[in-house]
Amino acid sequence: MVDLDLYRVFCKVAKCGSLTKAAEELYISQPAVSQAIKQLESQLNTTLFNRTHKGMELSVHGGAQIIKNVERALELLDEAENKLMDLKNTATGVIRIGASDTIFEYFLAEKLVEYHEKFPAVKFELLSDISPKTVEQLKTNKCDIGFLNLPIPEDEGIVISSNVMYLNDVFVANERFAELKDKTVSLRELQEYPLLLMDPSTVARKAITNFAHSVGVNFHPDIEVSSWDLMKRLAKRGMGIGCIPREYAMRELEEKHSLFEVKTDPVLPVRSVGMALPKGVPAPYALREFIKLFIAQGELAGE
Repeated sequence: MVDLDLYRVFCKVAKCGSLTKAAEELYISQPAVSQAIKQLESQLNTTLFNRTHKGMELSVHGGAQIIKNVERALELLDEAENKLMDLKNTATGVIRIGASDTIFEYFLAEKLVEYHEKFPAVKFELLSDISPKTVEQLKTNKCDIGFLNLPIPEDEGIVISSNVMYLNDVFVANERFAELKDKTVSLRELQEYPLLLMDPSTVARKAITNFAHSVGVNFHPDIEVSSWDLMKRLAKRGMGIGCIPREYAMRELEEKHSLFEVKTDPVLPVRSVGMALPKGVPAPYALREFIKLFIAQGELAGE
């Protein structure tokens, strides 16, 4: 098959009527243009141009017979390439996002609205689940991007892009435990109170359990819950002292006679929400633009 670049040189020479002018527009040497024409003529076994004192003229039985078809063919190829470029640089399709209900509510909701206003043609598929399940969805091509509660075990199937939100775990209580309002209590003292903790399978529960063990404390919660909203509701009714990221309880902490923060010694370590992508999978334009929402606003730690 003839090299398409030879046809491009052929069309340029036909348009310019000169090897020298064609070379200037193609940014190659005049001998290279001459060689390309000779090579094309050899492959097609026909004379494409008549060399005259005025320059290069299409031969009646050669170049003149094919010039329009070649120009149209190259136009079609250019249109095809441009169409692919447009697809790569146009935000369309569906972005499948995995995260917990809480992350969607407290962190991603505003981002989704912001993105939709800019790229209304893009649809969202929201896959709500705990972080370990989101990891599996990323690895099995059921999810394009995930937002995970960290830390999680290393997994070769995903890439943690960076931290996008920090979480400060705190203990919260209502007026039933008013004696704790103006004091700092040890984690060991908290063992004597009814506690509300997340389900043992969650990243948040594992994080606080591991930290408590590191300081010689073993929590035995009275109630284990599967959602932060349920924990807040129970804590507000005096069912126990809950452990929740401060960022998820700001409204309740600011309300009078709702919840207050129980200060502890030591303070619980900071956790974070990480943005994760499946390893080795190229991100389409729509997804790259979604990721930029976090980078543009400086929410990626270490950027």
